[in-house]
Amino acid sequence: MKILVTGAAGFLGSHLVERLLNEGHDLIGVDNFFTGNKSNIAHLLDNPKFELVRHDITFPLYLECEAILNFACPASPVHYQKFPVQTMKTNVHGAINVLGLAKRTGARILQASTSEVYGDPEEHPQTEQYRGHVNPLGPRACYDEGKRAAETLFMDYYRQFGVDVKIVRIFNTYGPRMAIDDGRVVSNFIVSALRGESITIYGDGSQTRSFCYVDDLVDGIIRMLLIPGVTGPINLGTTFEMSMIELAELILKLSNSKSKLSFETLPIDDPRQRRPDLSLAKKILDWEPKTEPEEGLLKTIEYFKKVI
Repeated sequence: MKILVTGAAGFLGSHLVERLLNEGHDLIGVDNFFTGNKSNIAHLLDNPKFELVRHDITFPLYLECEAILNFACPASPVHYQKFPVQTMKTNVHGAINVLGLAKRTGARILQASTSEVYGDPEEHPQTEQYRGHVNPLGPRACYDEGKRAAETLFMDYYRQFGVDVKIVRIFNTYGPRMAIDDGRVVSNFIVSALRGESITIYGDGSQTRSFCYVDDLVDGIIRMLLIPGVTGPINLGTTFEMSMIELAELILKLSNSKSKLSFETLPIDDPRQRRPDLSLAKKILDWEPKTEPEEGLLKTIEYFKKVI
């Protein structure tokens, strides 16, 4: 297929572009490099099947494609809390523009939604039927509510215009090409450990997340894109859950670091726990993650050693 990937120079977008090129598809990558980094896709620029377009999806785009993967949006708390208006515009205006493109071309379109639509969940693990516990006025709302609004738009375009839409809700993902300064916990912990700096833990460290290695996530996304007749939303992530202290101690062990732990106040609206129910992904996509935490973290640590 001829596939358009927005946010192509981002962490997840670049892995998707690379995998889809390796599978023989023609790719158009779109990015405005607001948070994406051209170095993530520099090794792909000479591929005749890949075309890179510099564009901000908050403005309409006019391209021809058969499928669209919408991954354009600041995804780290550092970035989206610093630029909340741009984040909301990317989620809402961007969704309208890529959905309009899908409507015009007849393309299938997949939305990269997020576990943040569940907010600080009162249900654990989170199923796709759970409607969430989100503060619409808080500092994270530009991302949380922006992604929720995008899901609404996708389903409205499906119901009103018959657009072939798909929604995946992505839980915490890590791996090579994460940005050093993106504020996400895995990259923060690894960078601090490799530099011999204190690892900062917010709160008492008992809050939990489930971390999925990027290769596994890409497998699930592509399966969702290719399967006909399934709109979702479908959770993608891992059920392996650990506390922030457990994650820090594992990274210290794998990196042979002597860094110490330090503790600071928990940020506003930071979720206490996060783990997906993967029943739908297993049933519909025949998918579940395969990479063990130690294996994925070692690969990520090796990447950051080179970057640093």
